[in-house]
Amino acid sequence: MKVAIVCDWLTNVGGAEKVLYKIHQLFPKAPIYTSQYDARGINWFSDVDVRTGWMQKFPAKLRKFLGPFRQIYFSRLDLSEYDLIISVTGAEAKAVKSGKWLAKHGKKSKNPKGIHISYCHVPTQYYWQMYDDYIKNPGFGILNPLVRFFFRLLVIPLRKADLKVARRVDYFVTISEYAKKQIYKYYGREAVVIHPPVELDDFSIKHDAFNYKKATNSHGCKLPFSGAYYITTSRQVNWKRLDLAVKACMMAQRKLLVIGEGPEHKKLVKLAKGSGLVEFLPMMDKRKLALYLAEAKGYLFPSFEPFGIAPVEALATGCPVIAFGEGGACDYIIDGKNGILFKKQTAKSLAEAILKFEKTKFNRERVSKSVKGFGEERFDRELKQFVREKLNEKNRT
Repeated sequence: MKVAIVCDWLTNVGGAEKVLYKIHQLFPKAPIYTSQYDARGINWFSDVDVRTGWMQKFPAKLRKFLGPFRQIYFSRLDLSEYDLIISVTGAEAKAVKSGKWLAKHGKKSKNPKGIHISYCHVPTQYYWQMYDDYIKNPGFGILNPLVRFFFRLLVIPLRKADLKVARRVDYFVTISEYAKKQIYKYYGREAVVIHPPVELDDFSIKHDAFNYKKATNSHGCKLPFSGAYYITTSRQVNWKRLDLAVKACMMAQRKLLVIGEGPEHKKLVKLAKGSGLVEFLPMMDKRKLALYLAEAKGYLFPSFEPFGIAPVEALATGCPVIAFGEGGACDYIIDGKNGILFKKQTAKSLAEAILKFEKTKFNRERVSKSVKGFGEERFDRELKQFVREKLNEKNRT
């Protein structure tokens, strides 16, 4: 069977790239087609046949401007020879055409039974559900007013084009119940939920025999301050709303450890105002990160995301999560059992949730067990079963 994997871009490490890598492991001989590839930003695919084209010539920093060009690029890829195409996308990679779609529309197809399964994180957010937030802060600094002006002019034709290419997908798979509803709302398509794979084994902690001091000494961990603390780990970009975590902890006078890096780092440091409440550490290896999570009082997850792998990793260590109560977090946070959900995406609401959290007793072993169904083996099994079913349907028609 000939398989191709497609993704929007491959320039840094994030949750989408973790899913892509897992799918690559399921189909190791499949080439990966993408618009732009930077091996310095992500070194996981050094031995993989990664295929790019004319878009590789653009600087990766211009990625936000390149949506229409990516759509053209993926639309013109000829992948009709493949029996199976799997796109991992939250943007334009779903524009590729399967052999089945081409044959159905009277176009030349090398394999008229070839199918396209899109593992779609969510409909293209800056066109649809996150449009208002994007308009408020496009993330281009002094160029924001100019970007707003042109984006308002172009968003209607961009939405029409995005909807058009979504109809090319033969089958949709997605990451959460929230994302499933969004795909139906904006694309009018049904989707099957297969939660992303989380490396639970790397974050497992046996709390009945857990000695933090001994464990941290052996892994070179050292807390920047003593005593109980909250923690958040993420790429530091504006839509993650880490500013809310910083503000809330300063309002509630609680210590916060922020682990990660990104373009918002300087703003977050400035926001902390040099107080002794908020400390920053760079991203680190998984086992070391697990130890910091296991010792934390709770994990703060203020962003609005279709899923969120990082808070599931925190839960796996036994660290309960305080999360914004919309989006994918509702698939794994059981309010009062393994965390607390807060209603408004504001610092005040999060600060109030922290105080509520401290009045709730959590069993760390039970918190860890609450996410045992989100592991890699479960993902492998469910995705392979789905692919097998759709290929069998193809062969019967």
